[in-house]
Amino acid sequence: MMEPPGGPRPTAHSPPPPQETLPTTDYGAFVLAVLADMTRRSQTVDQAALRHCLGLSSSYLMTDATTNPTGGFASWNLGFSRLVDVLVALDARDELELETVSAASKACSECWTAASNWRGLESCRDAIRSVAAKLKRLLDENGRTYRGGLVYVP
Repeated sequence: MMEPPGGPRPTAHSPPPPQETLPTTDYGAFVLAVLADMTRRSQTVDQAALRHCLGLSSSYLMTDATTNPTGGFASWNLGFSRLVDVLVALDARDELELETVSAASKACSECWTAASNWRGLESCRDAIRSVAAKLKRLLDENGRTYRGGLVYVP
């Protein structure tokens, strides 16, 4: 008997076709690589690169957590926390730019929204809250400005 084009047809007892496995993402490794490259190239911190990393944080939160259910959140948290630690250090050296603080505030907001609306990410909110608290300590007393300049507030 001749097989149909494309191979035999599945029957009720056939195993499902193999699923293609997607490679995992790793925000922690990405951020550490960007920071390492930055320090190899210059003595100063490239805040545009920091803002780029911050802008990717909510996307990495979702992809790290979904492509690596056992370690993805930890990887994402490492990267996000490390970025905010760099911002705290820049602030202590009076080098932190208003645009970078706003990018970090926006990243926290986007990550909070993703964690609140994406099934399985609800547990990430404590880590986001912790990072947001570090950022809030950098702001002026009113909580809406950084050194007198308006910061992105959701």
